[in-house]
Amino acid sequence: MGLKELLNFRRDDKKALAVQTARQDGHPFGGWMNYTPLAPPDIGLLDAMREGIPIIDAALDKIVRLTGSFSMACSDPLLQDKLNRFVGSVRVGPSSGGLHSFVNIYLHSLLAYGNAVGEIIPTTDGDDIFALYNARLRDVHIRRGATPLQAELCTFESMKLVPVRYPALVLFTPLNPPAGEVRGQPLLRSLPFVSEILMKIFSSVGHNFERVGNLRYAVTYKPGNDRMDKAQAKDIATSISREWSDAMGSTQKGGPVRDFVAVGDVDIKVIGADNRMISSEVPVRQMLEQIIAKLGIPPFMLGLSWSTTERMSAQQADILTSELESYRRLLDPILTKICDTYLRLQGHGATTTPVWNDINLQDEVEAASIRLTHARAALLERQAQK
Repeated sequence: MGLKELLNFRRDDKKALAVQTARQDGHPFGGWMNYTPLAPPDIGLLDAMREGIPIIDAALDKIVRLTGSFSMACSDPLLQDKLNRFVGSVRVGPSSGGLHSFVNIYLHSLLAYGNAVGEIIPTTDGDDIFALYNARLRDVHIRRGATPLQAELCTFESMKLVPVRYPALVLFTPLNPPAGEVRGQPLLRSLPFVSEILMKIFSSVGHNFERVGNLRYAVTYKPGNDRMDKAQAKDIATSISREWSDAMGSTQKGGPVRDFVAVGDVDIKVIGADNRMISSEVPVRQMLEQIIAKLGIPPFMLGLSWSTTERMSAQQADILTSELESYRRLLDPILTKICDTYLRLQGHGATTTPVWNDINLQDEVEAASIRLTHARAALLERQAQK
């Protein structure tokens, strides 16, 4: 299949019966009414959450890294070396290279915003892939096609919504789309309320430390019963204030520590020393537990030293493994389409399959232990039959 046939290829060219459970819209502006922007309306809020709460940003980065690396297996062994060179050197955007770089950006967009869009850019002569492009979600829109089973990716051109010219070269993946919807849901979808409470706690802690941590003093002069002290109380208070300010200012400017000497009944107290700051450990942990439960990352991977047992840590690692495998399944069709397109443009009809590396060594050790146990059981059964 050449470039011309590939650009005109659609997987939904086969005819199908009409869908009976979808709304039939014959409105003249139905194309505008049915379009859905891929960028969620709260994309600014999602970015602010990641910027304001570092643990959210760290969790997303760890999920992308823990998803692991992969290789592409070709059905024709003679083409395997050529496919490996393409996977390792294909251009991605203006400065990156390699299919792994494209997948990392693609998965990051999928997790953070619920949708990911990419594009295959062929060469002008149509016999190779020039680059892979990660599209901005703000620039892409989607609408229902001729039937509810079809979707069209569109862009704005001259204030008009225009379908992409070559849909076979566009890559699109939604994350957990609701029934009947084409747009996915971001992984942070249920966290704005929890994040708002956490940010209020952080802000209050900052204000309290600014007030209590930066010590302020109350200097009180009490005149004696002598008539001279009462008559000169104002002058004495002014002199004490000046000397105290000089002593404190010298220390703040990096100068030597100066002592303050006063004559008479002078009382010096720290403002707010009797008040205790409200403990934020319990509410902060409650909010972080909700965030971590949604993101699916074990606490110890984020540097949280919460009490846990070795067995609990192993169970959390198993849960994380299943989460990562689900993300891999979402990426498999994208990887296959990119590499199959590359081989088609090269004039080959071979197919490709993603081969993911083991997520961690612990899984490999456990799998080997299970195989050893089964082998011992089979050996004992054969010996018993003799």
